Order: sequence, then C-alpha cells, then structure tokens
Amino acid sequence: MTDTHDHDGHHDHGAFHAGADEAPPVRILVVCWGNSARSILGEALFRHLGGSRVEVHSAGIEPKGVNPLSIRVLEEAGISTAGLTSKSVNEYLGQRFDYVITVCDDARGACPVFPGVAESMHWGYPDPAAATGTEEERLAAFRSVLTGLGQRIHAFLPIAERYAAERRTVELS
Repeated sequence: MTDTHDHDGHHDHGAFHAGADEAPPVRILVVCWGNSARSILGEALFRHLGGSRVEVHSAGIEPKGVNPLSIRVLEEAGISTAGLTSKSVNEYLGQRFDYVITVCDDARGACPVFPGVAESMHWGYPDPAAATGTEEERLAAFRSVLTGLGQRIHAFLPIAERYAAERRTVELS
C-alpha cells in the first residue's frame, strides 16, 4: 500500500480511491455518549484514512468536551486534531448521512433516528476515558481503542464507498 500526501498535505494511506470525477463524499456520523474519546478518535481516523472521500462528523448524547488524552494519542499517531470539538447529536438532526455509527453501548440505545440513513451501525468499544491507573496505563487504553477503530475503519471505507456509489446510481436511474 502506498503512503502519499494529497494536495492539502494530508496522508493518504491508500484506504480507497475515487476517480477524478468522484462522487460526493460518503457522509458519516460517529456517536458516543460524551463525544470526548471514542467518537472523536473515530472522526479523526475517518478523516485521516478517507480524506476527501468522506465527510465525517462526531457527536455525543451529552457532550463533555474533548478528552486531552484523545488529542495526545492522535498526535502521537501523526493524525490531525484540527477542528475536533465536542458537539451534541442534536446539531445534526435533520441532516442526511450514509452511515451513523455508535461506538458505545450507552449511545446505541439513546441515539436519535436519522431519516434517510443508509445504515445505522454499532461498533462497541470500552470507554478509554474511564480507564484508571497511571498516565501510561490510561494512554494504553486510548491507544487500544485508536488501534481497534483504525483497523475497522480501514476495512470499512472501501465497502462504504462502493455501497454509496451503487446506491447513488440506483437513485439516479
């Protein structure tokens, strides 16, 4: 797999590639309870791996602010933290998304319904913000979630883009 930079200087790890006349980006909303750790990590990873082929947002049922350890592990991994803020899921009500992905069990049951969503998915991860112990032990919990989400997102992106393109073709016919 090639590691290149796109025209904005972002890394493109070859997760998936669209043509020059590419379709609109796949719209994704990543939701957790506090929008401080898991959904923030997911948003940053989707942007990092998907580049311009995704439009991704994250939100929380009860936003708590971005956990500083989320920022730290993203920076350690060389992933941009620009624009990451803790937002309420209510800010996105009425918007169309291709995918709404909950990343914590509590948010799964409380997440509002988004009409027109192609698919709602649940990817459960333990809350790294709840980790206790030394700073290194707490960072290990964040790194573990970052790694798990990264592997899942890397595998998911080509499927998501292909499915979105097929669905748009059907909508146009």
